[in-house]
Amino acid sequence: MEERSNLMNMMKLSVKVLIQSALSLGRTLDSDFPPLQQFFVVMEHCLKHGLKARKSFIGQNKSFFGPLELVEKLCPEASDIATSVKNLPELKTAVGRGRAWLYLALMQKKLADYLKVLLDHKHLLSEFYDPDALMMEEEGAVIVGLLVGLNVLDANLCLKGEDLDSQVGVIDFSLYLKDIQNSDDSKQDHGITAVLDQKHYVEELNRHLSCTVGDLQSKIDCLEKTNSKLQEELAAATDRIGSLQEEQQQLKHQNELIRERSEKSVEVTIQDTKIELDTYKQSRQGLDEMYSDVWKQLKEEKKIRMELEKELELQIGMKTEMEIAMKLLEKDTHEKQDTLVALRQQLEEVKAINLQMFHKSQNSESSLQQKKETISSFEGKTNQMMSTMKQMEERLQHAEQARQVAEGKNNKMKQEFGGRIETLQQQLSQVDNQCSILEKELKSEKEQRQTLQRELHQEKDTTSLLKTELQQMEGLKKELRKLQDEKQQLEKICEEQEQALQEMGLHLSQSKLKMEDIKEVNKALKGHTWLKDDEATHCKQCEKDFSISRRKHHCRNCGDIFCNTCSSNELALPSYPKPVRVCDTCHTLLLQRCSSTAS
Repeated sequence: MEERSNLMNMMKLSVKVLIQSALSLGRTLDSDFPPLQQFFVVMEHCLKHGLKARKSFIGQNKSFFGPLELVEKLCPEASDIATSVKNLPELKTAVGRGRAWLYLALMQKKLADYLKVLLDHKHLLSEFYDPDALMMEEEGAVIVGLLVGLNVLDANLCLKGEDLDSQVGVIDFSLYLKDIQNSDDSKQDHGITAVLDQKHYVEELNRHLSCTVGDLQSKIDCLEKTNSKLQEELAAATDRIGSLQEEQQQLKHQNELIRERSEKSVEVTIQDTKIELDTYKQSRQGLDEMYSDVWKQLKEEKKIRMELEKELELQIGMKTEMEIAMKLLEKDTHEKQDTLVALRQQLEEVKAINLQMFHKSQNSESSLQQKKETISSFEGKTNQMMSTMKQMEERLQHAEQARQVAEGKNNKMKQEFGGRIETLQQQLSQVDNQCSILEKELKSEKEQRQTLQRELHQEKDTTSLLKTELQQMEGLKKELRKLQDEKQQLEKICEEQEQALQEMGLHLSQSKLKMEDIKEVNKALKGHTWLKDDEATHCKQCEKDFSISRRKHHCRNCGDIFCNTCSSNELALPSYPKPVRVCDTCHTLLLQRCSSTAS
């Protein structure tokens, strides 16, 4: 606490001595000026008070250049100082860079402004200073107020060739011991310095006002740019809202068309599938019936074919039996012919015997009776043989007739069986043709069935696609809802932006009025163009010459000289608390301005 108060007192003394010595020398200071050097030493001690030690690879380091670097981030105007300090090749330590920064800030007459910016952001300074440091307490603001008085001085400091890194910062108290002679001289020069101080103070106020005017002008430009940007964004937003509405309407129309098409297609596909299923069922039933009929016909044809084959086998067996019977009959006929030949031979032998017996009968009459008996027996035998021969001949005739009949029957059977075989072969070929046709029809039915199954799969795929389209429709509906929500949000944002624009317009009008007031104050401080009495010979408005009866009167707003009739109005100005004389033109202008501000 004592150290802080001591440093505060030393700072006051150093600033006071520096200003007094500079006023006596003409306010242009060099780097060799001892009070200026002592001021920088005291300033360095004030900045080092309560500074935290930063740890690095080399060790702990205390440098007041760290907080001064923050000024570049907080105030863009200080970027020139930072770049020039970094570009100096002679500076190798942070202490030297901090001293060079203080030199350049004093030459720019903005040392107080930069330190005020630092004090306004104490949360950033807390990283570099302890809580009880000089810069963190109220004494820092007092130092900034003291430094404002240094803006009166002009410093011409050369940084090249000076060894700022190795300078020893020791306070020389001999400069602050009062000298009687100096005090007498100071009393004599007090009047002149007071006038000069007032002049410089007015110049400094003028500079601050010009700076504030420039800042306000830049703010107005920025506000106008932001206003134009907001208007462009608002126009873009309105265009986007219109386009989104059009897209929404198009999407609704497309959605309705897609929904109608999908419903129509679904209905058509359902009807088609129902019809195709009915036709498929009917065709399947008809095909099943046809297949069963054909299968029954095939079975019947197979049965008929088996029966015909059996009849053919029986006919072939009958034919073979007939051939065997014919062969047997031929053998019997040959045997019977052989027997006939033998019987004829026997007859011839009997005749020969009969002749022999007749000869014997003639020869022997005694044996006639025996011979007659034998002859009668032989006649009986011959009769029997004749009867047997007749019977054999009749049998031969019957056998020949039977053979002829059998041959006729055989021929007829051959003809009949040949016709039947041909008919059966034709029927078999027809049945084979029908089987091939039925097989082809079965193949075609199978292909139709496969095509129907494929169509069913396709219909299933179309139904799945329609389901996906319906899901997409639901997603589109959700997106439409989202777009509607975004539209509502954008409308809210547009309303908020319009309100903000209205507020910005109000702020702009207020700032313009403030600018005009500040300009008037500036004109009043600068004295505007306050005409002297000797320079004016006639009234500026009515151009009548002044005389003893027509006296001269100054307008407190513009500074020109008018007669009494042209400057009879009075109004309260920012530079004058009470109502003062104003010319007619300024009166009308100020009244218009007041009416615009009131509206």
